Amino acid sequence: MKDKIFSVLQRIGRSFMLPIAILPVAGLLLGIGSSFTNATTIETYGLTKILGDGTILHYLLMIMNKVGSAVFDNLPLIFAVGVAIGMAKKEKEVSALSAVIAYFVMNTAINAMLINNGLILENGEIAESVLEGTITSVCGIQSLQMGVFGGIIVGLGVAALHNRFYRIQLPSALSFFGGTRFVPIISTIVYMFVGILMYFVWPAVQNGIFALGGLVTGSGYAGTLIFGLIKRALIPFGLHHVFYMPFWQTAVGGTMEVAGQMVQGGQNIFFAQLADSANIAHFSADATRYFSGEFIFMIFGLPGAALAMYQCAKPEKKKAAGGLLLSAALACMATGITEPLEFSFLFVAPALFAVQVILAGSAYMIAHMLNVAVGLTFSGGFLDFFLFGILQGNEKTSWLRVIPVGIIYFLLYYFIFKFMIRKFDFKTPGREEDDVETKLYTKADVNARKAAAGEVQASDSEDPVSEAITRGLGGKKNISDVDCCATRLRCTIHDASRVNDSILKATGASGVVHKGNGVQVIYGPNVTVIKSNLEDYLEKAPDTYAETEEAGETKQEETKNTETEKKVVKRIVISSPVTGMAADLGTAPDEAFAQKMMGDGAVVTPEEAFVCAPEDGEVAFVFDTKHAIGYMTDSGISLLIHVGIDTVKLNGEGFEVLVENGQKVKKGQPMLKLDLDYLKANAPSLATPVLCTELEDDQRIRLLKEGPVKAGEPLFEVEVLN
Repeated sequence: MKDKIFSVLQRIGRSFMLPIAILPVAGLLLGIGSSFTNATTIETYGLTKILGDGTILHYLLMIMNKVGSAVFDNLPLIFAVGVAIGMAKKEKEVSALSAVIAYFVMNTAINAMLINNGLILENGEIAESVLEGTITSVCGIQSLQMGVFGGIIVGLGVAALHNRFYRIQLPSALSFFGGTRFVPIISTIVYMFVGILMYFVWPAVQNGIFALGGLVTGSGYAGTLIFGLIKRALIPFGLHHVFYMPFWQTAVGGTMEVAGQMVQGGQNIFFAQLADSANIAHFSADATRYFSGEFIFMIFGLPGAALAMYQCAKPEKKKAAGGLLLSAALACMATGITEPLEFSFLFVAPALFAVQVILAGSAYMIAHMLNVAVGLTFSGGFLDFFLFGILQGNEKTSWLRVIPVGIIYFLLYYFIFKFMIRKFDFKTPGREEDDVETKLYTKADVNARKAAAGEVQASDSEDPVSEAITRGLGGKKNISDVDCCATRLRCTIHDASRVNDSILKATGASGVVHKGNGVQVIYGPNVTVIKSNLEDYLEKAPDTYAETEEAGETKQEETKNTETEKKVVKRIVISSPVTGMAADLGTAPDEAFAQKMMGDGAVVTPEEAFVCAPEDGEVAFVFDTKHAIGYMTDSGISLLIHVGIDTVKLNGEGFEVLVENGQKVKKGQPMLKLDLDYLKANAPSLATPVLCTELEDDQRIRLLKEGPVKAGEPLFEVEVLN
């Protein structure tokens, strides 16, 4: 039961990501618009001639302000659509349309009940007996003030109806209304009755929410600390969106009258005050207590942890670790996306994550104590800090107090992390064993980009990354549902025992989180690309289970043992097809090649214009885009010569084909002519993998040459074992 609840909460949490994703853009428009139409700001910075009343920029900024406000004013409807899309398994656009219809139907039904019972008078005014703030205008319909809860109720309910009925088959006479057409029909009927029910139920729920909000607000700094600790502790489980959303968007996070309107939720209160900033002396720190503290540990604290991890890295791995940690730290500081940094130590050193939870949780409380009132749209990065803190002025936000506290947090993170890493020998980035690669999230992003572009594929329809992910999840037949949030691929599977973490991590994942039938694979910000590619792949993948983890491990172990026992009985030399610099295949600047997804071999960066036959053999095929050749040697070795990285996108430019499919050629005979100047200018890399694509179980590759190599000189050999 716990596992099932977790799986449902996981899906709800990810469904919140779509409506939340619009907030940064809306906040940007509102922040810039309200800041530079504020008379005080204009006078302070001497911008009257440029931004004063009557100027073109003033009109444009007023429009930006209104557009930003419109998003926040209509968040319940946005949540209704977003949640419906996120929770629907298929035909998501039908679910979205049905949610819009159901939202209007529900509020119209509530409006009719309010009118019939005399709570809304014939002239449209609200009866005096009604408690202020309990009735509001929803898209022009007077209805109960349900906030985003109203949207979530619609989104969840419509998604449930959609998943249940979108494939329904009706009798022949009614068959036109079957399938997806039935979803908006049943949603309309159901939510008419839901609206009637809400008229009776919601006032009691509303009283309970107001009471809970009063309890949270009344808990003072201790309540802020508890909120911060819980929110950060939920990060590994992906449930933090479920937890903080009510505090940001509903009366649980407090209520306040702003510009004559009753506003609910910490984030909504801040942006309502921002829109009315000319009349606000200081933004409410009680409203921003649920996010102002994030600027302390996201801009200052976690970068201190990154510096500590870099300094603790092994000397030979410092360069690799430094590049990864720097990019993760910059992402954290600029945008507030902390997961690349947090997951770099979460799985290898949970004790460090415990420290992060305590320090980050306390930052919320400290910001509240210091009356810091800096708002945000999505996360506590510098962009939001500048727009909603610095730009609004210290008098309104107390943003200057963040800096000294932030410096202290930087030092705390730095010294605590550095001490614990060295004391307990935690394997943070750069401290792994010599045979373990130093990495964070960037490799999955590269894989996703290659797969999306159709690179390193034997044919246009193949997607090795998605294929590997499917295999790691136990096969298509084991996958129930696929979705993602900002950084995680979130999957619901039928049989958890079939999931293979090793395969999933080989696709570039930084970690895998299990909870019952819910599996979260941590990739990074480009996870949406991976998810889209995976969904496309699953449409055509065979509906079967993959080999179980136990069987796969046994097979690998047997292969390893067999190889150690067998002796080399034959060596087949493969010469270099080009003149250039030879290197191990693992150095290829493309993860699919480097991880040997297409085969084993070597990589050569050409310095001369011709690609020649490496051995006597036959041209099996030439790619339409001319960038690669399939080749079969007379000794029976199947080769793929792939010139450069991402060169498939050049559509043949820079290549001249000198052979044709099925042609017999001799070693050293030119097969391709390269325009090296054009390729250097237009391709990410000229590194050319030379791969054995069909190695047998008793064959393995041994590199013979590294450094300068001429076409026709031995490059690697295929060892035949017995």
